[in-house]
Amino acid sequence: MVTLTDIAAEKVRGFLASEEQTEAGLRVGIKGGGCSGFQYSLALDEKRDGDNIFEFEGINLLVDEQSLKYVDGSEVDYTESLMGSGFQVNNPNVVASCGCGSSFRVADEDPSCGAPAA
Repeated sequence: MVTLTDIAAEKVRGFLASEEQTEAGLRVGIKGGGCSGFQYSLALDEKRDGDNIFEFEGINLLVDEQSLKYVDGSEVDYTESLMGSGFQVNNPNVVASCGCGSSFRVADEDPSCGAPAA
């Protein structure tokens, strides 16, 4: 399951309303990349065949089957600071992340940057 914080839900509702997309939801996925192996992919999207759909306060969270094993249990938050603002995924499956914070690794996955596994 994937959930949203209250502020993230508010932001997603605003984005969906501005796009006038009634059937869309927030796609939470992963893609290969970054020095730790994976990066998050967040986007407004329509449901696709094979998606897992988690409803959170009227918002559909769409997660493809492959991504679910990496993001299951995650919470999507929205943060604002002097350094900028944006969505952040709080993922209990992460065992390591890169110094810049944009990529991550989960248990049982080899790091892509040649670093030894923890």
